[in-house]
Amino acid sequence: MKRATSLAALCALAVLTLGATFGKVSIVWPAVDLPFRPGPGFETVIANCTTCHSAAYVYTQPRLTQVQWKAEVIKMKAAYGAPIADADIDAIVNYLVLQNGKP
Repeated sequence: MKRATSLAALCALAVLTLGATFGKVSIVWPAVDLPFRPGPGFETVIANCTTCHSAAYVYTQPRLTQVQWKAEVIKMKAAYGAPIADADIDAIVNYLVLQNGKP
């Protein structure tokens, strides 16, 4: 515990010192406007996924297998309450596999 407290104090001192030396620091993130790519299931993904996710979020995820993507889509529905109809799950999964899947 003593070591963690010392490390926290050292970090706080570094931030105060750097802030005093260099002044205010700001970070500007670049705008990301990456659209979902056309393909089978595109409309279903737009209707079901874009309420919470951008295309950039999907395309920056690790490439997943069909089984893994299906588990993710089911998790979105069951754990997070995504209003995905059971009939749309396979179309979404197939789209995700085509766009960002691995064999």
